[in-house]
Amino acid sequence: MSGLMLLDTPSLYYRAFYGIPESVTAPDGTPVNAVRGLIDMIAMLVRQHSPGELAACMDADWRPAFRVAAIPSYKEHRLAPDGGEETPDTLAPQVPVIERVLDAAGIARLGVPGYEADDVMGTLALRPRGAADGGVDVVTGDRDMFQLVDDAVPIRILYTARGVKNLQLVDEAAVTAKYGVPGRAYADFAVLRGDPSDGLPGVAGVGEKTAATLITRFGSLDALLKALDGDGDLTKAQRSRLEAARDYLRVAPEVVRVAHDAPVPDVTLALPPEPRDPQALTELAGRHGIGGPLGRLAQALSWSWRA
Repeated sequence: MSGLMLLDTPSLYYRAFYGIPESVTAPDGTPVNAVRGLIDMIAMLVRQHSPGELAACMDADWRPAFRVAAIPSYKEHRLAPDGGEETPDTLAPQVPVIERVLDAAGIARLGVPGYEADDVMGTLALRPRGAADGGVDVVTGDRDMFQLVDDAVPIRILYTARGVKNLQLVDEAAVTAKYGVPGRAYADFAVLRGDPSDGLPGVAGVGEKTAATLITRFGSLDALLKALDGDGDLTKAQRSRLEAARDYLRVAPEVVRVAHDAPVPDVTLALPPEPRDPQALTELAGRHGIGGPLGRLAQALSWSWRA
């Protein structure tokens, strides 16, 4: 077994929540569709990819202050009346259960105050690793994470857009084939294109094709802005659009680029050879009716534990 697998845990439990009926409930009648789905996803990923290390990365702050300060519209459409994240009523109570399950199992659960799960994944993926440590697989449904792909490490994205059973392996060649830019330039490309789902306006009049053309021609957003300030090879329309978006382009990179230096604690990420707290896991299995998924996780991890 080798390599590090990083889980975009919120992305996965949202996918489980919407992919499994809410009629899947605990003995007391409360929905556990997200809990069961996530556990089964982890079991499947471990069984199929055999990582040596595993980290369930969490949103300690889903809308970090430093990103909102740069672009106030960042994820603004997801705000609940109380200022928190708008979350389905039947999903919110399942998140603490997911956290307790991960902790009892001994799977590293990592979140950093003031940062999103993306930043935790970015920091862990880019930490120096020896050749013997293997590569990094990032499991996510967020295409912004394509900015991390690096064939040299390697860092790959296991993209869940078609489901965990039909993962798309995204490396540098895949990013270039899809968007026309190398993976290392994806963040700059995304700044120009924008992303309405995150409240990022992008540059008006610049779609994916133009964004890819500009980044490919100039190599980076910084080089493009230098060309804008000088006599760079820009059409009149391109120059006008970029000038109109200059304030946005000045701050957007800090929002789009994942952090590489979040203060992620230095903890062991090795797969647990046995549950950290077998009794707690057994109690969770009974209380929430998740003995089946936990049994499949135990089998994937080669535990002798039984619900």
